Amino acid sequence: MTSASMARRVSCVLAAPTLASGRVVGQAVTVRNVERPQSATAAAASRVGKMGEHEAYNQAEPGDVVVIEGLTGLSNMGGQSAALAHRAGCIGAVIDGSFRDPDSSRERSFPIWSRGVTPITGKWRPETVEINGRVRIAGVSVDAGDLVVADEAGIVFVPFAEAQAVLHEAEKIDAGDTRQKSDIAAGIDLKTLAATKYK
Repeated sequence: MTSASMARRVSCVLAAPTLASGRVVGQAVTVRNVERPQSATAAAASRVGKMGEHEAYNQAEPGDVVVIEGLTGLSNMGGQSAALAHRAGCIGAVIDGSFRDPDSSRERSFPIWSRGVTPITGKWRPETVEINGRVRIAGVSVDAGDLVVADEAGIVFVPFAEAQAVLHEAEKIDAGDTRQKSDIAAGIDLKTLAATKYK
């Protein structure tokens, strides 16, 4: 397995970021949510909220990316939560689930990749069962501290131990792409372009 193949990609499954120019590179601070066993009515009557993503923000370092394994059709991050994540220095979020109040994140230039937006609060529905443990995003395992690279084309997770090796491979690929772009702009004929190894 090459170093480049150690990068784990998630694309096409999660929606494009809430900001068209959204682009982040940072380490993952992770949250795992599950469905609460009791109904939302019973949970609301108990007055005990069990969402705990705020603790992830307490543990986050500036430049981290919030990565949430969550639920679809209800909010795993609302506007106030996005505001707190931003205030803690987090630069964006990847949510395998839904979130609320997209205008709040846009106002703060805080991009979110998710399965979509919902008006349904998560206050009485999900339960946070782990902070900074292993989560699964669209079937891909992500550990706290892994590198998150995301833009409008998709999301890549790189195990922290492999980050330097993957960066080295990416730089070689980019150098080849730069040479190829230069040759195309210079008008090099298609036969020569096809026969040239750029990577």
